[in-house]
Parts: sequence; structure tokens; C-alpha cells
Amino acid sequence: MAKLVFGMNQSLDGYVDHTAFAPGPTLFRHFIKEAQGQAGSVYGRRMYEIMRYWDDDHPEWNAEERAFAAAWRNQPKWVVSRSLKAVGPNARLAEGDLAGAIREIKDECDGEIEVAGPDLAHSLTKLGLIDEYRIYLHPVVLGHGRPYFAGPRPPLRLIAGDRIDEDVIRLTYVPA
Repeated sequence: MAKLVFGMNQSLDGYVDHTAFAPGPTLFRHFIKEAQGQAGSVYGRRMYEIMRYWDDDHPEWNAEERAFAAAWRNQPKWVVSRSLKAVGPNARLAEGDLAGAIREIKDECDGEIEVAGPDLAHSLTKLGLIDEYRIYLHPVVLGHGRPYFAGPRPPLRLIAGDRIDEDVIRLTYVPA
């Protein structure tokens, strides 16, 4: 059975915003290894549309960006959406009720499945389906934006904290 993991970059004041701050080279290499080892990813519509950027090659990419794109393209993706009728390569719509669809995905796979996006993570948290939360804490204060926890913070227990690069700490929590 797969483990669902919600992990995102977060500002000190609790926000996620891919346009406000980005991973440095060390953290980006960490994310490449993560993507290479994942059994797949579950996306909400908005996050999936952002990540579709990696479907197309861009001539300005460096070797790390090409490696991330290859890892992202190779892994299965499930997209939770009421509005999308079709999805791109190596992706399929997660249909039916959310809890049943995600339980089926977890039962069919082994390894870690990334949950991408705070709104989807909130829905899956309420259903008790997220097994682990990874906060990549950056020394940035945004003062606004989308919060990492889209609703009330669930009861969590810290199981690990490690420095990923010079400025970023990964905090790993499980449901308490």
C-alpha cells in the first residue's frame, strides 16, 4: 500500500507561492531525487495546470531542469478535478468520490505518492488519507497568499527535522 505525502515549500509565515520564492540548486536536486523515487503524484486542477509546464521541453533549461522534467513525465499522475475533461501524458482523472478514488490509488501502488496543492491536501486531510506532511521551511515572510494548511491545522506529531540546504529546513510530521 502506498503512503500519501503532502510536501511543499513554505514561508516562515505559513504560505506557499511558487512565484514568490523558489528552491535553490541544492533543494532543487533534492526534489529531483524525490520525483525519481515517487510512485506517482495526485494533483488538484490548479497545481496540475502549473506543473504541466514540465510536459514541454524548453531550450533554456539546464541539466537539472531536464532531469526534473524527465522524472515528472515518467511518474503516473492522478488529477482530481470536476472541470477538466482530459489530462496530459501519463495522467488520468481520479473519478468518483474522492475518498474512494484515493483509497484505490493507495491500494494499487507501493511507495510514496506525492499530494500536490494545499486545497487538495486539506480535503484529503479531512478524510484522514494523508500519511505524512513535509514542510520545506524557507526564511521568507510573504504576509499573504495561499496557506500551506488550507483549513485548520490537523493534530500532528513531528518525527524529523533536517537541513536540506543552507537556508531550508524540512520538517516531517505524521497525524497525531
